[in-house]
Amino acid sequence: MPETEALIPIRGKLLVTAELVLVTGLHIGAQSAGMEIGAVDQPVIRDPLTQYPYIPGSSLKGKLRALVERTLEDLPLNRDGGPNVKRHECSDRSCPSCRVFGSVGGRTEDNIPSRLAVRDLFLTPASREQLAQLETGLRYTEWKFENALHRITLAANPRQIERVPAGSRFIMQWVYTVEDEPERCLEDIERLMAAMRLLEDDALGGHGSRGYGQVRFENFRLLRRPLGYYFGEEPEAARTFPALSEWSRELAEWAITT
Repeated sequence: MPETEALIPIRGKLLVTAELVLVTGLHIGAQSAGMEIGAVDQPVIRDPLTQYPYIPGSSLKGKLRALVERTLEDLPLNRDGGPNVKRHECSDRSCPSCRVFGSVGGRTEDNIPSRLAVRDLFLTPASREQLAQLETGLRYTEWKFENALHRITLAANPRQIERVPAGSRFIMQWVYTVEDEPERCLEDIERLMAAMRLLEDDALGGHGSRGYGQVRFENFRLLRRPLGYYFGEEPEAARTFPALSEWSRELAEWAITT
Protein backbone atom coordinates (compact mmCIF):
# COMPACT_ATOMS: atom_id res chain seq x y z
CA MET A 1 0.00 0.00 0.00
CA PRO A 2 1.25 3.55 -0.70
CA GLU A 3 2.38 5.51 2.31
CA THR A 4 0.00 8.16 3.59
CA GLU A 5 0.88 11.29 5.57
CA ALA A 6 -1.12 11.89 8.75
CA LEU A 7 -2.77 15.21 9.43
CA ILE A 8 -1.35 17.30 12.25
CA PRO A 9 -4.19 17.77 14.78
CA ILE A 10 -5.48 21.26 15.50
CA ARG A 11 -5.41 22.17 19.20
CA GLY A 12 -7.05 25.55 18.83
CA LYS A 13 -6.68 29.08 17.50
CA LEU A 14 -4.90 32.18 18.78
CA LEU A 15 -6.43 35.51 17.72
CA VAL A 16 -4.16 38.54 18.11
CA THR A 17 -5.84 41.94 17.76
CA ALA A 18 -4.17 45.34 18.05
CA GLU A 19 -4.27 48.85 16.65
CA LEU A 20 -1.76 49.67 13.95
CA VAL A 21 -0.93 53.38 14.27
CA LEU A 22 0.66 55.35 11.43
CA VAL A 23 3.61 57.35 12.75
CA THR A 24 4.24 58.69 9.22
CA GLY A 25 2.09 58.71 6.10
CA LEU A 26 1.42 55.33 4.47
CA HIS A 27 1.33 54.45 0.77
CA ILE A 28 0.11 51.03 -0.32
CA GLY A 29 -0.62 51.44 -3.99
CA ALA A 30 -3.52 50.63 -6.24
CA GLN A 31 -3.65 50.51 -10.01
CA SER A 32 -4.16 53.99 -11.46
CA ALA A 33 -7.42 54.42 -13.36
CA GLY A 34 -5.77 56.45 -16.11
CA MET A 35 -3.95 59.64 -16.94
CA GLU A 36 -6.62 62.08 -15.79
CA ILE A 37 -5.67 65.74 -15.47
CA GLY A 38 -5.18 66.58 -11.80
CA ALA A 39 -5.13 62.95 -10.68
CA VAL A 40 -2.44 61.60 -8.36
CA ASP A 41 0.30 59.62 -10.06
CA GLN A 42 0.31 56.92 -7.40
CA PRO A 43 -3.05 56.37 -5.64
CA VAL A 44 -3.57 54.27 -2.52
CA ILE A 45 -5.71 51.16 -2.37
CA ARG A 46 -9.29 51.75 -1.17
CA ASP A 47 -12.32 49.74 -0.15
CA PRO A 48 -14.49 49.82 -3.32
CA LEU A 49 -17.70 50.15 -1.30
CA THR A 50 -16.75 52.85 1.21
CA GLN A 51 -13.74 54.44 -0.56
CA TYR A 52 -11.86 54.45 2.74
CA PRO A 53 -8.21 53.44 2.43
CA TYR A 54 -7.29 50.11 3.98
CA ILE A 55 -4.27 47.85 4.42
CA PRO A 56 -4.55 44.46 2.67
CA GLY A 57 -3.77 41.58 4.98
CA SER A 58 -1.44 40.26 2.27
CA SER A 59 0.70 43.41 2.57
CA LEU A 60 1.21 42.97 6.31
CA LYS A 61 1.66 39.20 6.05
CA GLY A 62 4.21 39.57 3.26
CA LYS A 63 6.17 42.15 5.23
CA LEU A 64 6.18 39.96 8.35
CA ARG A 65 7.35 36.99 6.28
CA ALA A 66 10.16 39.01 4.73
CA LEU A 67 11.32 40.16 8.18
CA VAL A 68 11.13 36.65 9.65
CA GLU A 69 13.17 35.26 6.76
CA ARG A 70 15.84 37.91 7.19
CA THR A 71 16.37 36.69 10.77
CA LEU A 72 17.12 33.16 9.55
CA GLU A 73 20.52 32.03 8.35
CA ASP A 74 21.21 30.08 5.14
CA LEU A 75 17.65 30.40 3.80
CA PRO A 76 17.89 30.03 0.00
CA LEU A 77 15.99 32.33 -2.33
CA ASN A 78 14.88 29.45 -4.50
CA ARG A 79 11.66 30.68 -6.15
CA ASP A 80 10.81 33.37 -8.67
CA GLY A 81 8.19 35.78 -7.37
CA GLY A 82 7.82 37.80 -10.56
CA PRO A 83 10.13 40.12 -12.50
CA ASN A 84 13.33 40.77 -10.51
CA VAL A 85 11.83 39.15 -7.37
CA LYS A 86 13.28 36.14 -5.57
CA ARG A 87 11.70 34.47 -2.54
CA HIS A 88 12.02 31.39 -0.38
CA GLU A 89 9.57 28.48 -0.46
CA CYS A 90 10.17 24.84 0.39
CA SER A 91 8.32 21.68 1.36
CA ASP A 92 10.19 21.17 4.65
CA ARG A 93 7.57 21.27 7.40
CA SER A 94 10.24 22.16 9.94
CA CYS A 95 11.16 25.34 8.04
CA PRO A 96 10.50 28.27 10.45
CA SER A 97 9.15 30.40 7.60
CA CYS A 98 7.14 28.00 5.44
CA ARG A 99 5.39 26.26 8.32
CA VAL A 100 4.01 29.64 9.50
CA PHE A 101 3.39 31.44 6.22
CA GLY A 102 2.81 28.43 3.97
CA SER A 103 4.32 27.38 0.66
CA VAL A 104 3.16 26.16 -2.72
CA GLY A 105 5.02 23.04 -3.73
CA GLY A 106 4.17 23.16 -7.41
CA ARG A 107 4.43 20.02 -9.51
CA THR A 108 7.25 18.31 -7.64
CA GLU A 109 6.90 19.23 -3.94
CA ASP A 110 4.18 19.19 -1.30
CA ASN A 111 2.17 22.23 -0.30
CA ILE A 112 2.44 23.47 3.28
CA PRO A 113 -0.78 25.14 4.50
CA SER A 114 -0.23 28.44 6.24
CA ARG A 115 -0.69 28.43 10.01
CA LEU A 116 -1.11 32.21 9.91
CA ALA A 117 -4.05 34.17 8.52
CA VAL A 118 -3.82 37.98 8.47
CA ARG A 119 -7.09 39.89 8.08
CA ASP A 120 -7.45 43.07 6.03
CA LEU A 121 -6.91 46.12 8.23
CA PHE A 122 -9.68 48.73 8.26
CA LEU A 123 -9.72 52.17 9.86
CA THR A 124 -11.05 52.55 13.38
CA PRO A 125 -14.35 54.49 13.65
CA ALA A 126 -12.51 57.43 15.22
CA SER A 127 -10.02 57.59 12.35
CA ARG A 128 -12.78 57.35 9.74
CA GLU A 129 -14.49 60.34 11.36
CA GLN A 130 -11.23 62.28 11.57
CA LEU A 131 -10.25 61.63 7.95
CA ALA A 132 -13.72 62.63 6.75
CA GLN A 133 -12.93 66.17 7.97
CA LEU A 134 -9.77 66.51 5.86
CA GLU A 135 -9.68 69.30 3.29
CA THR A 136 -6.90 68.17 0.99
CA GLY A 137 -8.79 67.77 -2.28
CA LEU A 138 -8.69 63.99 -1.83
CA ARG A 139 -11.10 61.72 0.03
CA TYR A 140 -9.66 60.65 3.40
CA THR A 141 -6.03 61.00 2.27
CA GLU A 142 -3.30 63.55 1.55
CA TRP A 143 -1.05 64.53 -1.36
CA LYS A 144 2.72 64.13 -1.08
CA PHE A 145 4.57 66.07 -3.78
CA GLU A 146 8.04 64.85 -4.72
CA ASN A 147 10.62 65.59 -7.41
CA ALA A 148 13.13 63.36 -9.13
CA LEU A 149 16.11 65.53 -10.07
CA HIS A 150 18.50 65.13 -12.99
CA ARG A 151 21.87 65.02 -11.25
CA ILE A 152 23.60 67.28 -13.80
CA THR A 153 20.96 69.70 -15.10
CA LEU A 154 18.81 69.63 -11.93
CA ALA A 155 15.74 69.37 -14.15
CA ALA A 156 12.81 68.19 -12.02
CA ASN A 157 10.36 65.41 -12.75
CA PRO A 158 7.51 66.11 -10.29
CA ARG A 159 5.09 63.42 -9.11
CA GLN A 160 2.21 63.24 -6.67
CA ILE A 161 1.92 60.32 -4.26
CA GLU A 162 -1.23 59.69 -2.25
CA ARG A 163 -0.79 58.79 1.43
CA VAL A 164 -2.93 57.90 4.40
CA PRO A 165 -2.02 60.63 6.94
CA ALA A 166 0.07 60.06 10.05
CA GLY A 167 -2.01 59.42 13.16
CA SER A 168 -4.53 57.19 11.38
CA ARG A 169 -5.35 53.96 13.16
CA PHE A 170 -6.23 50.57 11.69
CA ILE A 171 -7.60 47.48 13.41
CA MET A 172 -5.17 44.61 12.98
CA GLN A 173 -5.98 40.94 13.55
CA TRP A 174 -4.09 37.80 12.77
CA VAL A 175 -5.08 34.24 13.56
CA TYR A 176 -2.57 31.50 14.28
CA THR A 177 -3.55 27.83 14.13
CA VAL A 178 -2.14 26.05 17.20
CA GLU A 179 -1.19 22.54 16.14
CA ASP A 180 -0.03 19.53 18.13
CA GLU A 181 3.61 20.66 18.23
CA PRO A 182 3.97 22.84 21.36
CA GLU A 183 7.65 23.72 21.01
CA ARG A 184 7.32 24.75 17.38
CA CYS A 185 4.14 26.72 18.12
CA LEU A 186 5.95 28.60 20.88
CA GLU A 187 8.84 29.34 18.51
CA ASP A 188 6.40 30.56 15.83
CA ILE A 189 4.64 33.00 18.16
CA GLU A 190 7.93 34.38 19.42
CA ARG A 191 9.16 34.89 15.84
CA LEU A 192 5.95 36.66 14.84
CA MET A 193 6.17 39.06 17.75
CA ALA A 194 9.84 39.69 16.99
CA ALA A 195 8.89 40.45 13.37
CA MET A 196 6.31 42.98 14.59
CA ARG A 197 8.97 44.64 16.75
CA LEU A 198 11.28 44.74 13.72
CA LEU A 199 8.49 46.29 11.66
CA GLU A 200 8.21 49.17 14.12
CA ASP A 201 11.83 50.00 13.22
CA ASP A 202 11.31 49.31 9.52
CA ALA A 203 8.51 50.41 7.17
CA LEU A 204 5.24 49.12 5.78
CA GLY A 205 4.21 49.83 2.19
CA GLY A 206 6.11 51.80 -0.40
CA HIS A 207 8.80 54.49 -0.20
CA GLY A 208 9.94 53.47 3.29
CA SER A 209 13.48 54.77 2.73
CA ARG A 210 11.98 58.24 2.21
CA GLY A 211 10.11 58.31 5.50
CA TYR A 212 6.83 56.66 4.60
CA GLY A 213 5.23 53.76 6.42
CA GLN A 214 6.58 53.99 9.97
CA VAL A 215 4.09 52.22 12.24
CA ARG A 216 3.64 51.11 15.82
CA PHE A 217 1.28 48.63 17.46
CA GLU A 218 -0.86 49.41 20.50
CA ASN A 219 -3.65 47.93 22.64
CA PHE A 220 -3.11 44.22 22.14
CA ARG A 221 -5.73 41.61 22.92
CA LEU A 222 -4.91 37.90 22.83
CA LEU A 223 -7.87 35.57 22.48
CA ARG A 224 -7.12 31.90 23.09
CA ARG A 225 -9.71 29.48 21.74
CA PRO A 226 -9.08 25.77 22.41
CA LEU A 227 -10.53 23.18 20.08
CA GLY A 228 -13.35 22.50 22.53
CA TYR A 229 -14.52 26.12 22.15
CA TYR A 230 -15.65 25.35 18.60
CA PHE A 231 -17.69 22.38 19.85
CA GLY A 232 -19.30 24.43 22.61
CA GLU A 233 -17.41 22.53 25.31
CA GLU A 234 -14.75 25.00 26.56
CA PRO A 235 -14.61 28.77 27.09
CA GLU A 236 -12.23 31.15 25.38
CA ALA A 237 -9.69 33.10 27.42
CA ALA A 238 -8.31 36.60 26.91
CA ARG A 239 -5.25 38.63 27.91
CA THR A 240 -4.38 42.22 27.10
CA PHE A 241 -1.20 44.29 27.04
CA PRO A 242 -0.58 47.85 25.83
CA ALA A 243 2.46 47.56 23.54
CA LEU A 244 5.09 45.18 22.19
CA SER A 245 7.46 46.27 24.94
CA GLU A 246 5.19 44.38 27.35
CA TRP A 247 5.34 41.09 25.43
CA SER A 248 6.91 38.25 27.43
CA ARG A 249 7.75 34.57 27.28
CA GLU A 250 5.00 33.98 29.85
CA LEU A 251 2.42 35.47 27.47
CA ALA A 252 3.71 33.29 24.63
CA GLU A 253 3.40 30.14 26.76
CA TRP A 254 -0.09 31.17 27.85
CA ALA A 255 -1.09 31.80 24.23
CA ILE A 256 -0.42 28.25 23.03
CA THR A 257 -1.78 26.46 26.12
CA THR A 258 -5.00 24.78 25.04
